[in-house]
Amino acid sequence: MNQNIIGINGCAKDCHEAAVKGGWWHDGKGIKKDRNVGELLCLIHSEISEAMEGARKGLMDTHLKHKSMMEVELADAIIRIFDLAESRGFKLGETIYEKLEYNKLRADHQINNRLKKGGKKF
Repeated sequence: MNQNIIGINGCAKDCHEAAVKGGWWHDGKGIKKDRNVGELLCLIHSEISEAMEGARKGLMDTHLKHKSMMEVELADAIIRIFDLAESRGFKLGETIYEKLEYNKLRADHQINNRLKKGGKKF
């Protein structure tokens, strides 16, 4: 198996384990619980919004002071994505590489089609 896939899946496992250990997957009595998917997706979105704010204002992160806010918030978004994915048994490593291969075949992902009138600009 591709080492990158193994690394992605391992990182997702580590992110979820850290969230469980941090108590995010437990109720107030320490009992493991499921979490609301909508809430988790909104938390991912909030990290992306914070990255946008850091990029818009050119800010450095307040915790990792040697890193840009954008970089740290993108890392936070990935941590939250990996946590959610692992909680659902998703194997993002395989899925990312499968999707990359699929995208190579998509007409709307070809530069000549993107340059045409009506092509995707972003």
